[in-house]
Amino acid sequence: MKLSIVIPCYNESKNIPLIFSRFSEVIKRNDIEVIFVDNGSSDDSDAVLKQLLPNYRFAKSVKVEVNQGYGFGILTGLEAASGDYIGWTHADMQTDPYDVIRALEIIEKSPNKNIYVKGNRRKRPFMDQFFTIGMSFYESVYLGEKLWDINAQPNIFPKDFYSSWSKPPHDFSLDLFALYMAQKSDLKIKRFDVFFPERMHGSSSWNTGFEAKKKFIKRTLEFSKKLKKRLQ
Repeated sequence: MKLSIVIPCYNESKNIPLIFSRFSEVIKRNDIEVIFVDNGSSDDSDAVLKQLLPNYRFAKSVKVEVNQGYGFGILTGLEAASGDYIGWTHADMQTDPYDVIRALEIIEKSPNKNIYVKGNRRKRPFMDQFFTIGMSFYESVYLGEKLWDINAQPNIFPKDFYSSWSKPPHDFSLDLFALYMAQKSDLKIKRFDVFFPERMHGSSSWNTGFEAKKKFIKRTLEFSKKLKKRLQ
């Protein structure tokens, strides 16, 4: 298997059929698998996955019985991955599944296979861009690495790199951890533009207003301190 891509799904029952359909349109080869993680959903995501899975040869799923965080769901999926390259993207359809194919093409064209490919979001609301710039600047200065648009999707990298991780976080700071570790491990970081439309269905579990952003910032800064202390 060349690539395993993990899709963490938390109450995404309305988006899941759209994701399956779009991946079916863009996957034109037999060496890509898509691992859907039912991340402790309380809606009928599990039933939707069970209904759709038999119809798509590229798809499989794993289930987290009780939600333990965004990062935990992704890590559960990565444990089930068999690809030479692995990674994740979101289930909210704000990043096109075709971006995963574009990322794989970048990897295959690169002479350096020790590579970390990550999206770079475009056409976002001004306040979201402002928030991203502020967090990126802070994390880059604080951790001493170039950390831009940390939560952009997809994230794809060699499976061997994942095997080197120690105690990755179980929350939204997994994106920060992975990008930071890629920088520290001297992987070639390759960014490419992805477009970021409005959600089609459902709602964000964290980007729901100023108070939610404050909580997200607080958790991220706390993890940054722990990460810096651990690696000193």
